[in-house]
Amino acid sequence: MKKDELPQDKGDLENFTREVCYVKNKDGKYEKGLSTGWEAKQAALDNAWEEIERVVAQTKESVLNGKVSPIKYYMELQVMDMPVLAGYTGFWSWQIKRHLKPKVFAKLSPSKLEKYAKAFDITVNQLTEFK
Repeated sequence: MKKDELPQDKGDLENFTREVCYVKNKDGKYEKGLSTGWEAKQAALDNAWEEIERVVAQTKESVLNGKVSPIKYYMELQVMDMPVLAGYTGFWSWQIKRHLKPKVFAKLSPSKLEKYAKAFDITVNQLTEFK
């Protein structure tokens, strides 16, 4: 792709970041060029965020209905998976899986709750008084 053909479509991220692409200059040699975005990539990102929002809303309902603990909601909200949360908290994945059960979550010690709250950048009260 030639440098003057590099897409500069407007999108949500245009004021925050630019994407580095390798393009050909006038001499036919490759160099770096900055793109504000591509319409197709923006559509894909929009679809991904819509799916994340759907999953978060569904998980919130599950927490309110007592099917899972608030840990699951905050994991989804922060777009974390078990290995990532394990890295932040120091818990093993199997421990986190147990903590996703409401009955187990209700018995967690203050120090364990503090680790989760710190990982999610919330207070322990926000974690335990889920609304």
